[in-house]
Amino acid sequence: MTLHALSIVIPVYNGAQSIRLLVEELHHTLPTLADQFEIIIVEDDGRDHSWQVIEGIAADYRETVHAFKMMRNYGQHSALLCGIRAAQYEVIITMDDDLQHPPSEIHKLLETLDQGYDVVYGRPYQEQHNLFRNLASQVTKLVLQNAMGADTARSISAFRVFRTHLREAFSAYHSPYVNIDVLLTWGTTRFTAIPVRHDVRKFGASNYTLMKLITHSFNMITGFSTLPLQIASMLGFAMTLFGLIVLIYVLGRYLIEGGSVAGFPFLASIIAIFSGTQLFIIGIIGEYLARMHFRTMDKPAYVVRSELNQPETTEIKV
Repeated sequence: MTLHALSIVIPVYNGAQSIRLLVEELHHTLPTLADQFEIIIVEDDGRDHSWQVIEGIAADYRETVHAFKMMRNYGQHSALLCGIRAAQYEVIITMDDDLQHPPSEIHKLLETLDQGYDVVYGRPYQEQHNLFRNLASQVTKLVLQNAMGADTARSISAFRVFRTHLREAFSAYHSPYVNIDVLLTWGTTRFTAIPVRHDVRKFGASNYTLMKLITHSFNMITGFSTLPLQIASMLGFAMTLFGLIVLIYVLGRYLIEGGSVAGFPFLASIIAIFSGTQLFIIGIIGEYLARMHFRTMDKPAYVVRSELNQPETTEIKV
């Protein structure tokens, strides 16, 4: 396996119990995989004392650990974007802070990357989540598959490795709605996924609730895909066709039988269907207009409150 210069990006949210253990394990593993490496920790304004723990880690590992603290909670992908933009080395690895992504599996991702890919995901052999969380994750991946336009979307995970130069494809991206996996598709189509070990969470519970996953899916599909507009167009066409059929039926009965069609409830239901469809379509268009409005405001994806051990330059080192 080729030795790489590695940048490890770890978003942290309520990870005070696990982040030091993860950093220590990385310092045992990375010297066997890289000539140079750095660990970039982005604390996303959690509710515990994660930042105090990270300050201690940064003091213990001044040469290899760089840390950022967000002004407020912006979300996992915004935190990842911050760390990715700060990376110095040729290959970036992202992983969660909960010890479910074993550092000992990193070599598998790097070996696959050397086969000519630009992005490699570590797909869990078996998800270590409850039934509803796994179901919500699958729905999210289906939505992401449409947004990415890649079959690999069904196998994505937060445990990923990719070439740092891909970030040039989204260097000017400043929208508050961030999805790293979609942004990576702006720079390459060479994706793949391999099975890796996925450990049981040792501390706390997942911060991704069912409602958060649903909201994330909705933001993703309206922020990076035109599928809702296409559905609205097809629904509008179908309702128009249905209306024409009803009109032909009414006129036909009138011409053949010489009277109007009885049944006010039937007509009222048709009107209700059309009114509801119109409101539904207007709502979808409104979502897109709202996102355009937010983008014209130049609302940032994140704002950094504090930095620790941050180098002066973020040019890629090889």
